[in-house]
Amino acid sequence: MNIKNEKMAALPVKKLMLSMGIPMMISMVLQAVYNIVDSAFVSNMAQGGEDALNALTLAFPMQILMVAVGIGTGVGANVLIAKSLGRNDKETADKTAGNAVFLGAAIYIVFLLFGIFGAEIYIDSQTDNAVISQMGTEYLRICCVLSLGMSMFAIYEKTLQAAGHSVCSTIAQILGAVTNIVLDPILIYGLLGCPEMGVKGAAYATVIGQFVSFITALIFHIKFNKAINIKPQDMKPSSAVIGSIYSVGLPAIISQALISIMTYGMNLILSGIGENMVTAYGLYYKIQQFLLFAAFGMRDAITPITAFSYGMGDENRIKDCVKFGHLFTAMIMLAGCTVLEIFAVPFSEIFGLSGETQTLCVSAIHIISIGLVFAGINISFQGIFQAVGSGIGSLAVSVCRQLLFVFPIALIFAHIAGSNYDLNWLLWVVFPIAEVLTAVVAVIIFVKLFAGMRSAASAAKA
Repeated sequence: MNIKNEKMAALPVKKLMLSMGIPMMISMVLQAVYNIVDSAFVSNMAQGGEDALNALTLAFPMQILMVAVGIGTGVGANVLIAKSLGRNDKETADKTAGNAVFLGAAIYIVFLLFGIFGAEIYIDSQTDNAVISQMGTEYLRICCVLSLGMSMFAIYEKTLQAAGHSVCSTIAQILGAVTNIVLDPILIYGLLGCPEMGVKGAAYATVIGQFVSFITALIFHIKFNKAINIKPQDMKPSSAVIGSIYSVGLPAIISQALISIMTYGMNLILSGIGENMVTAYGLYYKIQQFLLFAAFGMRDAITPITAFSYGMGDENRIKDCVKFGHLFTAMIMLAGCTVLEIFAVPFSEIFGLSGETQTLCVSAIHIISIGLVFAGINISFQGIFQAVGSGIGSLAVSVCRQLLFVFPIALIFAHIAGSNYDLNWLLWVVFPIAEVLTAVVAVIIFVKLFAGMRSAASAAKA
């Protein structure tokens, strides 16, 4: 067993989860930087800032979908690689990593074609404003056509994390995010002799940052990731390996993609009450992303550690994974909730909000944030379910918190608010309710799942 495997097998779970989780959290939070930084800069353009902000808001669900497919595929590979390394099955680990690289390239081709042929159709389905449509199409098309850096970084990031090199993946993510932040004002406003490019500049800054992250992660993989050796034959697609990747990865993709569906659906519901509601919700969600992605980062530490322990058959370490996973994720969200409650007004001012839209955004922050601790618990459960091979359990949690308990309640509250606009705050209450109800469902799934695992283990010993 190599040094990295010994670390995964013997280091106390609490210490291991913090050492892996903190870099992963930083990495995931920096993924949220791309969209929110672009939005902050374009909203302060000398001309057309509000239209540009709306354009990026319309493109946002598709960007989330792109990230979802890449990360979900990476998560599936991550779990299979971690399990294989836990069993000292290096051949399967290498084959999985190679097939993941093949899938990353295939994902890019899909979004390349969408960017060329579908970006304009997608943006036009959400707006009749020709200026916003043009800006949104230009931005989304560039992000899709040049998305190779995004799709391949998602693969190499998870490959590094699966073998315990989470610091390397975080450094790669940081370099990409810093590149994006530096290039945004230069390309958007036309500084340092560059032409003023507006929203196209924001898009180019984003994809250049993603390529920086990909190239850095690839270099780290070649130099440091000795536990995995991807050979040309490992990249030959294997239906068995791809099936194993997506047995976990597909629910993870759907889980992330549901964010797009929820955002798009809520935009339609809120638009029936007022455009200010749509703007307020969209901006709140971008602010909230930092906390959600931090929780996703801890989940991505929970998943390989639990998967490795599961592969070893170590029940005590699995219990520690569950305990500390919930504890750390809840602490992250509680701290984040406190910050949001205290600094709600300053956060809303980042995008130049004022008047009724700012009031609505501040109201959303105060109310929706109440459910963040339960959201953290639910996200932790998703990582645990993925690690032990219960992709369906993870998917069920996602469906509950982003669809099943959101849209029916939102439609009822929207009907009430439509009759009395002063009750528009009811729409924000939808989200804490959904998180609490989902937590109840997650506990039920967890109890049944681990009772079944314990029974199976007892039968095997007998």
